[in-house]
Amino acid sequence: MPAILHREPGLAVINKPANVSLLADRSGEASLWDQLPEILGARPYQVHRLDKGTSGVLLVALTVDVQKRLTRLFQQRRVRKFYLARVVGTLSSHSSLRIDMPLRKGRKSRYRVAGQRADIVQGVKGWTLNASTGDGHPSLTRLRSLASVNDTTLLLLSPLTGRTHQLRVHLSWIGHPILGDHIYGRPDSAEQQASRLLLHCHRLVVPGFGTFTASVPDDDLFFGPAHSRLLSPLDAGSART
Repeated sequence: MPAILHREPGLAVINKPANVSLLADRSGEASLWDQLPEILGARPYQVHRLDKGTSGVLLVALTVDVQKRLTRLFQQRRVRKFYLARVVGTLSSHSSLRIDMPLRKGRKSRYRVAGQRADIVQGVKGWTLNASTGDGHPSLTRLRSLASVNDTTLLLLSPLTGRTHQLRVHLSWIGHPILGDHIYGRPDSAEQQASRLLLHCHRLVVPGFGTFTASVPDDDLFFGPAHSRLLSPLDAGSART
């Protein structure tokens, strides 16, 4: 059952569980949207989406007016979004890095970088493309390494654009797919196995509404079985600040 993190007139903030589709999909399983009218006791209006495997902060408008206000904020890229992900391999840096690579739709409704892997250039500030096919949409992700555990790395991610599957595609194409991502990673890879997609929307900063945070679920999966609480700022619980 999804938890309600915050509620006010016109807005509900939900902590979406992993492996629950926001909208109906081909599986035929009940979607979160089917459950929300009963949970909220009101009609929900969609503002943004999280992938089925992704957990964390989800904004749900309860009036058309608030839906329009929030949609405008997302379209203007004024909502600051922060995710946690655990990825394959060691990716260490003492500063923020950027993945600046355009994306375009690929086969079977998947997405890809609008260029070739051989054209990806890694510099001191991050990753860019030497060349583009010209039909891609500008896509920019900021990331910072938090900790490395057993040849995996916990990342703090901030997508500065809101492309479909942006974080998953960007990380896969730089060689650090998210654990449990069997669409953009290698499903037969032992190092990538996980019981869920290890991607969590940890915090949204929404101008005019506030900052909404969802504590990290399954923290042994994200931080490793011997994790410490040194990352307490990221584990501050579910709150509006």
